[in-house]
Amino acid sequence: MNLLSLAKDALSIEIAELESLKNRLDDSFVKAVESINAASGKLIVVGIGKSAHVGNKIVATLNSTGTPAQFLHAAEAIHGDLGIIQKQDVVLCISYSGNSPEIVNLLPFLKDYSSCLIGMTGNPDSKLGKASAIILNTHVDKEACPNKLAPTSSTTVQMALGDALAVCLMELKDFKDIDFAKFHPGGSLGKNLTAKVEQFVSQTKPEINPEATIREVIISVSASKHGITVVTDNGKILGVITDGDLRRMLLNQDDVSKVIAKDIMSKNPKNIDKSELAKEAMYILKNNNIGQLIVTDKGQYYGIIDLHKLLDEGII
Repeated sequence: MNLLSLAKDALSIEIAELESLKNRLDDSFVKAVESINAASGKLIVVGIGKSAHVGNKIVATLNSTGTPAQFLHAAEAIHGDLGIIQKQDVVLCISYSGNSPEIVNLLPFLKDYSSCLIGMTGNPDSKLGKASAIILNTHVDKEACPNKLAPTSSTTVQMALGDALAVCLMELKDFKDIDFAKFHPGGSLGKNLTAKVEQFVSQTKPEINPEATIREVIISVSASKHGITVVTDNGKILGVITDGDLRRMLLNQDDVSKVIAKDIMSKNPKNIDKSELAKEAMYILKNNNIGQLIVTDKGQYYGIIDLHKLLDEGII
């Protein structure tokens, strides 16, 4: 058996069914999008079996892209969960056959309890199709399953149609990347679009006065854990001293007993306000090939932000 050939055949079948879906999209799809967008309530997605798994994925995609949605399992609905449907809600019921007993039993209630019933089915003439105000036709000519039994092409088509709904609703709602980030604060994208510098400031705040001795400078640099200390005068930043500055000073000075902090500090260090986005701090760090950045609060010294801390948190 040529497994690669079998896999490619399966993908070819599903691609062909997706092309067929694309070519038959019509005003029914537009009406479905407009009905969902116009609803003052949420979208309730109903399904059972494999369609239930598809429905859960569609709900997850919609919730993360600005369309409130909730999944309702057809088997649980008849035993009390119908209470989640409100009259201002739209129902999207998914059933390839459109004649599953659990779905058929629910149809009168789905229609009466919601503002609009949308049927996603491969059989428009089914009981689901006839009960629906809007039909989304997910018919496939061929399942990718070798036995032509297991839902494969049909569930792919359902999933893709759900994605198409989500994309169109995003456009109608003018849903931007910053909106997406609001619903994904824990992910890399969310952090890059919303996380502030203040969230990643080091717990240590190395600081030294300009008259400090070399011994005091070394102690401050070592205690900071970042190889840097900040020279300040009443909160005003005068410069920074890194472990590299100390090494260069020792190489160039025979007598360091009278050297003080202000003699070896680097003036006008790069800095960023704590209220700025963390990704802006990362840009400055990368663009200047430095490992630490001074953080300020309205011009006053606030702390240190470290390149590796940002990388560990997924800031790029």
